[in-house]
Amino acid sequence: MIVCSPMVPQDAFTDFADRYRPEIDAALAQIIDTLPSGCPAKLKEAMRYSLLANGKRIRPLLTLMAADACGAEPRSAMPAACAVEMVHAYSLIHDDLPAMDDDDLRRGQPTNHVMFGEGNAILAGDALLTLAFSVLTESLSSPRIAAECVKILASAAGPFGMVGGQFDDMHAQDGAHTIAHLESIDTRKTGALIEAALLMGAVIAEASEGQMDSLKQYAHAIGLAFQIRDDLLDLVSHASDTGKKVGKDKDQGKLTYPGFLGIDVSKRRLAELTEKATQSLSLFAAADHLKDIARYIAERRQ
Repeated sequence: MIVCSPMVPQDAFTDFADRYRPEIDAALAQIIDTLPSGCPAKLKEAMRYSLLANGKRIRPLLTLMAADACGAEPRSAMPAACAVEMVHAYSLIHDDLPAMDDDDLRRGQPTNHVMFGEGNAILAGDALLTLAFSVLTESLSSPRIAAECVKILASAAGPFGMVGGQFDDMHAQDGAHTIAHLESIDTRKTGALIEAALLMGAVIAEASEGQMDSLKQYAHAIGLAFQIRDDLLDLVSHASDTGKKVGKDKDQGKLTYPGFLGIDVSKRRLAELTEKATQSLSLFAAADHLKDIARYIAERRQ
């Protein structure tokens, strides 16, 4: 007699990701593959290489989930989901450059500058960044909503958000700092784009002010949680698990949560932020997928 093992139930995030991640990948591929002929073939190849690498698609999934939680059809936010993933891919290309983190492995494959050269990698990142805003303006049906999404994404990606946070992160080893300074860096370097992903989905869904405020609180918590987990993985994991070089933060003298607080305190802070994230969603009638992705972020291995 054959005994069948009981099926392991999937959480709401896994169900959502299994449904929409292939659609996100297909939408990203279509955008790149249908670029006008004026885009040089080698540039398109370099853009495609990083954008369609084997990523988790956390940010675009958050965009679709936020739209869904606020009562809209998730696919209505697909242009914004693609745009935020393009900005994320651009940031990874530039972070990996020799002038920045000098990494040769990303998402389990050679980094963009290793494959295409530094100059081409810089231009591929630039192209993805600017293309993201073209996608928003050309693919969202409402000019008002498109303009608001452009404003959100530009603010998150720029000098007051991701770029400013990355700048301060590069110079964090220059002097003594506090945990508040570290959280300020990570709120901008990592959290700003996560918040933008959620808020664009909410804007497309015509969310209420209360819903927007709740999502901002949620974004702040999971943005910090994401970075703490990254810091822990860099310290205790292996490249075969993460798909990128590990141990580099310590080698470069970077300011990190484990380096500042120790591993055990960092883990407790991670658990607190995850709980805070789930509690901030009490306003939503259906937000199990957002609660589950918060837990996924805290427990992920890559």
